[in-house]
Amino acid sequence: MMLKEYRVREFRSIWDTGPIKVDDQTTCFVGKNEAGKTTVLTALYRTNPIRPSEAVFDETYDYPKREVEDYRYSVESREREKAVVVSCTYELEQDDFDAISNVFGPKAFIGPTFTRDCYYGKNNSMGYLTCDDAAARKHLADNAALNDDLKTKLLEATDWRAFAAALNGAEVTEAVTALKALVTKAVKSDTVRSYIYHDLIWPRVPKFLYFDEYYQMEGQANLNALISREDNDQLLNSDYPLIGLINLARLDHRKLVATNNTVELKNKLQGAGNHLTQRIIKYWSQNRHIQMRFDVRDAKAGDPAGMQQGVNVWGEVYDSVHWATTPLSHRSRGFVWFFSFLAWYEDVKRKKQNVILLLDEPGLSLHGRAQADLLRYFDSELSGHQLLYTTHSPFMIDPTKFERVRIVQDLGIDAPDALPKAEDGTKVLANVFDATDDSLFPLQGALGYEIQQTLFIGPNALIVEGVADMLYLRAVAAQLAREGREGLSEDWVITPVGGSGKVPTFVALLGSQKGINVATLLDIQNSDKQLIEDLYKKNLLTKKQVSTYADFTGTAEADVEDMFERSFYIELVNNEYGKQLASKITPVNLNQNVPRTLRAIDAWLADNPMKSGSFGHYRPARYFTEQLGTLWPKVSDETRNRFEAAFKHLNGLLRK
Repeated sequence: MMLKEYRVREFRSIWDTGPIKVDDQTTCFVGKNEAGKTTVLTALYRTNPIRPSEAVFDETYDYPKREVEDYRYSVESREREKAVVVSCTYELEQDDFDAISNVFGPKAFIGPTFTRDCYYGKNNSMGYLTCDDAAARKHLADNAALNDDLKTKLLEATDWRAFAAALNGAEVTEAVTALKALVTKAVKSDTVRSYIYHDLIWPRVPKFLYFDEYYQMEGQANLNALISREDNDQLLNSDYPLIGLINLARLDHRKLVATNNTVELKNKLQGAGNHLTQRIIKYWSQNRHIQMRFDVRDAKAGDPAGMQQGVNVWGEVYDSVHWATTPLSHRSRGFVWFFSFLAWYEDVKRKKQNVILLLDEPGLSLHGRAQADLLRYFDSELSGHQLLYTTHSPFMIDPTKFERVRIVQDLGIDAPDALPKAEDGTKVLANVFDATDDSLFPLQGALGYEIQQTLFIGPNALIVEGVADMLYLRAVAAQLAREGREGLSEDWVITPVGGSGKVPTFVALLGSQKGINVATLLDIQNSDKQLIEDLYKKNLLTKKQVSTYADFTGTAEADVEDMFERSFYIELVNNEYGKQLASKITPVNLNQNVPRTLRAIDAWLADNPMKSGSFGHYRPARYFTEQLGTLWPKVSDETRNRFEAAFKHLNGLLRK
């Protein structure tokens, strides 16, 4: 089961976050300090925590302080409904549907999602789902163990009362008795919704595992006291990763207390250390010369407080370069955090627990390179669970996965006067257009390295979607200039951003930098129109700075390839992919009702697959530039005029 969306309202610094879309794999909450990132994560955790005692929203402590008494009075006087603190929407997967189908058939649950609202109080919630009771009754009636007369009566039942009455009047058999028991148990208020929700769906919902710096292990413990806390359900935050560490090392802390064979104990501890060392160094590039070691021995009078009786366990790190052994707790905070989380999570994985991971400021104390290790660990090792984490570090943002980023900001903390509720408090944004400069700052840092590596940036930056655009524009501009016509000025630095989804982010980041003049020349299709219009409606650029190829082709949709005549571009494709195509493409082959040449070619290739490889936009562009001398005479006057019109418009936008 997957969390798809949630929304937090009237909780601490939040009046209403707005709907928060959750990625199927990883969601990264980015924002500056005090923006409310921890609050957004904490509220979600409380809805279904792995530690059940923490499933509580206390209005005394959690309702926004400035209006808590007004809220209480309004609820008590029935002037308003109780606040829905967190609303979560989950999407069922096939095994979840199967759990329902096995009882009530495949049509009983009308999916694919359900919603759960949480209110102030302990375990105070309500589930909302849609069920088809008629379909459920039909499935139950279609039972080979029931006689035909009873089946007919059950199928004729228009509600559960009639269904139960038919069962009560039937001859008592094993099948009838079982069906009676199910109906009595499952049907509440003449519907099976409650039973499907409480008995079949909710037990399958993942628990939330929350981890922050307070869960870091001490690296040493008195085993007798640890066992006592475990037996009494009074474990400390730091106990969880320590128990995970002991389990990950394939030890049993209860057996360690009772061990009476020194050689056996030493062998177990050595094997545990070797096993952990292999796990750690795989993702810890900061120091490849460390080894994990364990020591278990009877307590001494001079040991730390709480460890002076019974048996103690000590986690230690040996550095083979410096020939030094140090307690785990004396290592860097970054290492202790990384090690603590790895230990706890590996234990969760070993137990096959169904969890969604919530990490607050993971790796905050890690070096930038170590944070990159942590991101690599997330992608490699945590793929079996959804992960939501907060950060304000640019090194904890993957610049190749912008779609995973959610921006957390609170305009109220910078406003000189109180804002109206609709604008105040923590908000969560998926759209960079509405983000403040402070909120965008971590994204700028994250993208900085990629920009330096993949783009050329200048005072006048022309944003295009891909490298193919750059090749066509530079080649055509050069030829037009040779003919004495107007080409694209060399003052424009063409900046391919790698897809339409990245355009808003790059425009926001480049446009916010002093002295950079930004314009666009983009592909456009119906699904992109809102995104492109937002570039000027959100005041990132002026309207004349936002150009698309459709502005010069005179069509509603257009790619750079549509600046050429369709027959000419088909010739490029045939020449470049000739040996791979099942047969040559001709203009007649393509659907003339499809306005974009690329879309028409893709449709044709879907019915006429290539012999090998796949079709891409870059190779025809490269072929065009390589064979430009031969191909240019075939370029029509209409094509040349379209490109020249685009270049004249863009050159008029140059900042001198």
